[in-house]
Amino acid sequence: MLALAWEITSRSGAISTYALPALSTVLSAWWTLLFDPDYYYNVSASLARGAVGLSAAVVIGITLGTALATFKWVNLTIGPIVQLFYPMPKTALIPLTIIWFGIGSGSKVFLIFLGCLLPMTTATFNGVKGVERMMLWSAASLGASRWKQLWDISFRGAVPDILAGGRTALALAFVLLVTSELLMSNEGVGYLIRLYGDGSQYPQMFACS
Repeated sequence: MLALAWEITSRSGAISTYALPALSTVLSAWWTLLFDPDYYYNVSASLARGAVGLSAAVVIGITLGTALATFKWVNLTIGPIVQLFYPMPKTALIPLTIIWFGIGSGSKVFLIFLGCLLPMTTATFNGVKGVERMMLWSAASLGASRWKQLWDISFRGAVPDILAGGRTALALAFVLLVTSELLMSNEGVGYLIRLYGDGSQYPQMFACS
């Protein structure tokens, strides 16, 4: 239904085709891109950056979130920093990453890492902190070690929250990746969107989006 409305709106002239090309035109442009090796090169570059940054954020975020929820001294020292930076718009970090890493892949990877780290850390913290204390006390009374309690009870109980944080981080990684490539890149999906937009090739631009 939405696809039909898109097609009719564009074909009827209600909205300029520069602002909204017809869906059939966009699909035709996308089909053409599938036979262009440069398209796959740029998509691969974006996927590699996103995978590295997101993977690092997931691993470190889970570790940090678990430590914050488990050790009081970690929460007292690092917790306020996490709370301070969590509300910050992640795109505001783009100028900082340019200064530190230039306009290469390193700046994109680091931006994705920073942006996704906080949601993963917070989700893990909430999940581990939300585990029933009675279960931990029962495990301790039965002789379970601290590590056993952490792995078998706290971490496993936090898995739903961690997965929810992962979904948020994945969406955020895509936004940060494309935004950073739009502003400062010579390869990647964001670069293609900017390239086709500057060349007034709007169907190709929408196809890349």
